Amino acid sequence: MSLLIVGIDVTIVNVALPAIGRGLHASLSDLQWSVDAYTLVLASLLMASGSTADRFGRRRVFQIGLVLFTLGSLACSLSTSVSALVLFRCLQALGGSMLNPVALSIISNTFTEPRARAKAMGVWGAVFGMSLALGPVLGGLLVTSLTWRAIFWINVPVGIAAIILTQLFVPESKAGTARRFDPLGQLLVIVMLVTLTYSVIEGPSRGWGSPLIVVTFAVAAVAAVALVRVESRRAQPLLEVRFFRSVPFSGASLIAVFAFGILSGFLFLNTLYLQEARGYSAMHAGLLTLPMAAMICLFAPVSGRLVASRGSRLPLVLAGLAEAASLALLTQLSDTTSLPYLLLSYVVFGIACGLVNAPISNTAVSGMPNSQAGVAASVASASRQTGSVLGVAITGSIIAGAPAASLASASHAAWAVLAACGLAVAVLGFASTTRRALGTAQQVREMLTDEAPRAAVPVTSRREVRTHDRAHGT
Repeated sequence: MSLLIVGIDVTIVNVALPAIGRGLHASLSDLQWSVDAYTLVLASLLMASGSTADRFGRRRVFQIGLVLFTLGSLACSLSTSVSALVLFRCLQALGGSMLNPVALSIISNTFTEPRARAKAMGVWGAVFGMSLALGPVLGGLLVTSLTWRAIFWINVPVGIAAIILTQLFVPESKAGTARRFDPLGQLLVIVMLVTLTYSVIEGPSRGWGSPLIVVTFAVAAVAAVALVRVESRRAQPLLEVRFFRSVPFSGASLIAVFAFGILSGFLFLNTLYLQEARGYSAMHAGLLTLPMAAMICLFAPVSGRLVASRGSRLPLVLAGLAEAASLALLTQLSDTTSLPYLLLSYVVFGIACGLVNAPISNTAVSGMPNSQAGVAASVASASRQTGSVLGVAITGSIIAGAPAASLASASHAAWAVLAACGLAVAVLGFASTTRRALGTAQQVREMLTDEAPRAAVPVTSRREVRTHDRAHGT
């Protein structure tokens, strides 16, 4: 249910962007920030949330996330300006950062057998497909019949139900050892992502060669280098650099960046194209993208079964090639492109998105000890959200300044960039699943399993000591 409301939120907000722009008098960059403010906070805090859940309890952190997400959704519906909307989207994201990586950690600790875990990831991915299918239709219906504010109302009852069901059915679990908070690592992650996103979004309006944009790009680069250096020396880092010695894990992280950059860029561009260039209503635009979401829902469990029986290579390569093919079709868009042509590209794109998620999730956690599942899952989720941030920022910067009348032709370059990212998914999917690459994953797993936890404090031992002291009056 947490994935359901997060997935619905993604597609509902995209469908409502033109209505939000008209209602709050927002520019294109304002609309980019209304999307990227959420994903920026999400990407920045996911790794900290994963390790926090491992320390304080996955169910507890998960429920706190549900509460914050639900309150943030309600606050978004009451926004009277773009600034307020962006602020409350950040509150939503604070809660959202505690949901999906923690849910993945719960799944990985519940389903420890590899084949069962792969199938569970497939079901988890199918729910994401359901959310994408519901989002455009619900968003179109709510925006057309009520107001864009109603798109945030839908999260409130679902969030309340999820809080209750979590209390009833999800068992509490923790990692065997506690991880300390890493404030410097967290600060560097935030600085890197915020400055990079700001540079890409504001570059077209301020000028790519302007001193401010050059400086923010430089700050992002310095923060990235500093993050690697600092985290490689810490006893308990926010970002476990040693994970990336595993070629499959590194490949899955890069694939997540590309795949979700493609998805977010597609949703952003396609919404503007259908409603601004073609003049369709929000409802009509939502219905047109329904075949894509249906394919995601259909092929996500298929992908889980393929991962369980054949490994990650086949679904990753097929997904990348399908993404490249569908996006290549969209490079030919015009104001009069036929609906069958559009629907064909949407169907192929949906198949690709349905195939790609399960192998990313499975690869991210299956090569790690269970005690590191939360951290590994949060790194994979952070990679997804980083891709989502960049997808909206880059595609938006390519079409910046284009009027509605020429939006279709202006988007050709953006679709071509996304198609190239699809090819990158296919190449990385093959390269990261060779026998030599899989050997590096086994080496990392053995290293992390055999190595004693660095400066870790057993959580259960502290509790046992306190219980013993109370029992004996000491």
